[in-house]
Amino acid sequence: MTVPFMMPPDVESFSLTYHYERYGGSETGVAHGHFTSRPGVNTIDLGLIAPDGTEVGETGSDKRSIQISETEATPGYRPCRLVPGEWRILLGAYKVAPGGVEVTYELTFTPKRLRLLKGDLHVHTLASDGVLTAAELGQYALRHGLDFLAITDHNQKVAADALPHIPGLTLIPGVEWTHYKGHANFTGVDRPYDGTFAANTDEEVAERFASARARGALITIAHPFDESCPFLFDLDSLPFDCIEVWNGPMRPANLHAIGWWHSLLVAGKKIPVCGGSDYHRSQLFLFPGGPTTCVYALSAGASDILAALRAGHAYIVYAPDGPTLNLTAGEAMLGDSVSFGHVKELQAHVTGLHAGDVLQVITAQGSAILLKAETPGDFRGSYTIEAPGFARVEILREFVPGLPMLPALISNPVYFDPVTL
Repeated sequence: MTVPFMMPPDVESFSLTYHYERYGGSETGVAHGHFTSRPGVNTIDLGLIAPDGTEVGETGSDKRSIQISETEATPGYRPCRLVPGEWRILLGAYKVAPGGVEVTYELTFTPKRLRLLKGDLHVHTLASDGVLTAAELGQYALRHGLDFLAITDHNQKVAADALPHIPGLTLIPGVEWTHYKGHANFTGVDRPYDGTFAANTDEEVAERFASARARGALITIAHPFDESCPFLFDLDSLPFDCIEVWNGPMRPANLHAIGWWHSLLVAGKKIPVCGGSDYHRSQLFLFPGGPTTCVYALSAGASDILAALRAGHAYIVYAPDGPTLNLTAGEAMLGDSVSFGHVKELQAHVTGLHAGDVLQVITAQGSAILLKAETPGDFRGSYTIEAPGFARVEILREFVPGLPMLPALISNPVYFDPVTL
């Protein structure tokens, strides 16, 4: 039989403990004292069923407590999204005393909370042209301060269940759909499309993108101005969620991508951006997390990380130990929209600035310097927006003395929508 219960919305982890009298007992006198017997009279098995009818796990009567989240689960159960709705406890009455048994279940729901997570959305393993396994990459990423990693091998689909489990690191399945006219990362689903990657017509290309969108993948246009493989398809004809404007070390192709994205913002489009190392093997300035995409997500689960990326709740920094940013406008954060008639002030909190760093806010009207750091330190301040549009933040740094300053941090914007009558 099953015992139904309701899973509330926005639950990060769920624990269940159950109690029942497993043993009977009677006391008898013996020659030198008393003997209390403890025969097993009740055995109640435990399992869990999700709202869609799939079995999350079953452990017989071996475990009295279980805990489940999207990233971790008690052995015998699988990590999964805790979707709101009716779940069912599987009650297996394996053995019940003649007089029956009372079973008590205690449920604990831990709500989600916003936190900053750091990750790399574009890495390759030896399944394509990388040199490390997913497990080796994951351990490397964890040691260097990353919280999540998307495996995006060229035209190689990978299932989430096939990825190694590394406590403290969220591994996200993905594939870099690779075509001679451009690349795109389809992230977060096992099979973004059926059949092969091959697409020889615009219609076949559109089918791959449409399938990935329908199945819930995060679609990212990869390195659109890369010197060797720019994105040549018409973006107006393809669905996508994000643009990778920072791919590997900062270079002219990335600066071009940032400028192009800025022109789209000026034109009124709301398009989130992200970054990825495109790591294949360690070389000078090439490492997992170079750059790092920093995401404000409600949990460490892949679904919440990808949802935050779609919403633009992210910024890009040159390395995991780079500056941190909290950018808000009233109750809005990165990627959110507010009415210019109600909110006109941008608040920024930045930590980890180096001496010489330039912190600037960029709008459709131009850029304004908030700070030129004379020493290492942090910044907290505000900026008044002059007109509807958007506002984003950049930190420029002189990484090599004598060479031009380059971005150390690029944020998604906060959007200030015009007042409508």
